[in-house]
Amino acid sequence: MAEQELKLHVPKHARAGVERDLARGATNQVPLRAMYFDTATRALVKAKIGLRLRREGRNWVQTLKMPGDHALARIELNHPRPGPILDLSVYVGTAAEQILANLSEPLSICYETDIKRTLRRIRTARGTVEVAYDLGWIRAGGLNLPVSEVEFELLSGNIAAIFYLGKRWQQAHGLLFDARSKAERGDRLALLAQRLKDSPDQSKAIAGFWSTRTIAPVLLKPEMTASEALAAVMTECIDQIARNAAILAEIDTANVCRAATPEHVHQMRVGIRRMRSAWSLFNGIASLPPLSLRTEIKQHFARLGGTRDDDVLRETLLPVLSASGQPPIVIASEQAEDHTAELCASRAFQSWLLDTIAWTLGVSIEDEKSKNAGAKNDNESAQNSTPPAEQEIHSHEVLAAQIIPLSAKPLTLAETMSLKLRKWHRQVVRDGLRFEQLEIETRHELRKRAKRLRYGLQFCETLLPINRLKHYRKQLSVVQDVLGEMNDLAVARDRFEALKATQPQAWFAVGWITSRLETLVHDASQAFKVLSQAERFWR
Repeated sequence: MAEQELKLHVPKHARAGVERDLARGATNQVPLRAMYFDTATRALVKAKIGLRLRREGRNWVQTLKMPGDHALARIELNHPRPGPILDLSVYVGTAAEQILANLSEPLSICYETDIKRTLRRIRTARGTVEVAYDLGWIRAGGLNLPVSEVEFELLSGNIAAIFYLGKRWQQAHGLLFDARSKAERGDRLALLAQRLKDSPDQSKAIAGFWSTRTIAPVLLKPEMTASEALAAVMTECIDQIARNAAILAEIDTANVCRAATPEHVHQMRVGIRRMRSAWSLFNGIASLPPLSLRTEIKQHFARLGGTRDDDVLRETLLPVLSASGQPPIVIASEQAEDHTAELCASRAFQSWLLDTIAWTLGVSIEDEKSKNAGAKNDNESAQNSTPPAEQEIHSHEVLAAQIIPLSAKPLTLAETMSLKLRKWHRQVVRDGLRFEQLEIETRHELRKRAKRLRYGLQFCETLLPINRLKHYRKQLSVVQDVLGEMNDLAVARDRFEALKATQPQAWFAVGWITSRLETLVHDASQAFKVLSQAERFWR
């Protein structure tokens, strides 16, 4: 059985409103106590399998979950049990049989959940949705983690139903998207409990529980269409954005502790940059998300904190300057009040997140502006009334198109991506070979194009010849390292320039940075020459 569900965190301030919405229809409350199983080396987690025994009221149910066709889909196998007895024989002939048969270690209870669930079924024009509001705890090794979430599970109809209902509740109550399942959170809690026993540095172990979500591989398959490939790339980027945003919004830690760090902000920004790079990569190859979504994320991106510049200055550059003879200098933080948590928890950003996830699944959610403009019904024809070919073209958009020669075979996905990346390579090398003559602003744009090229290579690495790609990527990394250092130094020099009037010793830093930048200009020129001669990754 495949389940499709959307899960949203319910902050404390939103609980009363969610309970009122549930009470508008017939509800059913069920106490849930569950035990989750795995091996000592977490073999099931590594195979992306969740296995539990759960008491639902007076009944026991054994459940195994595996990934489904998309990010919100799960394969769920349920079997009634006479009591707390785990029976693996029920998985003979299923997709999980081989994985369970290959386990080399015994299964044991890793963590437990104790949940009070309130259920209500809601029928919409798009389908029937079961709303499950869960309050309770996850427990592992003496540690407790609160659970406060609402799940919208599709019982029948179109997947659009869970997005329309979920977004309405998100807007009404300020709910937050959380990509983590109870099983994932329980597994991480069990790991934390073990590390607290073994590690002398408990603060480091605790910080690791809320670690950043960094770049992960994207699996593109040769048989994919360009649209399917774009959806796969966006799904990975969204996961990086959403998971870091969840920590920044303090889903687990509100009014308890501060788990978010500048690195979470940085990784969220990386996720957004990668997504925008993906839109550039697939422009003219596949239909992109609506312009409204692509424009809105720029506004959210601009509001994210810039504390990383201060970190680079204090942790990287100042020690080097001091070792070179820099007299003591006082550098006050230039950062304005940090509103990152407020942004990540805002209705606007969370709405953008749901709309973008929905788009990757082929669902287009009508926003409030469209409703106010005169949308009068809530049916499928309304949400799909404007096919991609008829969408408005905006004058400031760069138009691009793929041209297939007469009587030629359509290009494969690998060939299409290679052509685009080859074009980007030529643009980067063209400007890079005359780097010393470029204006400062042009160098800055070149740095961003080189970064975009790197992201594009990472998206397409499963389609490209790995040996040639490895050598090319190494040379591109050298270019990026040089340009990245130049950018950090340029930002730092502006800071020191502003300090010269009150702290004359800042002259030393300005002079040192200026000298270092001159060296790096030469290094960059050489790096671009090597890149221009690197073995090509395209066929």
